[in-house]
Amino acid sequence: MTDISVTSPVERIARVLAAEALSINGDGEDASAASEIDAVWFSQIDRAIAVLKTLREPTPEMVQAGHEAAGDPAKTWNAMVRAALEQEATAS
Repeated sequence: MTDISVTSPVERIARVLAAEALSINGDGEDASAASEIDAVWFSQIDRAIAVLKTLREPTPEMVQAGHEAAGDPAKTWNAMVRAALEQEATAS
């Protein structure tokens, strides 16, 4: 079964981008950056949207994997990413 997130993709990506810059697990130096990430992830929304826009069209490999799973993966992927871009990022 696939996990379903209740947080918008834009927010999740923005939080990852912020964490990459702040956390010791990325390029940062903070061993516990959660509160800092909560305070600044909004500043990464434009970059998060750019990432999602880049993913609108699947690669041939993704299409093949989707065909093996069933349905029209290119249309499904595109529709899902477009829906994600239309979602409003919400604060936790």
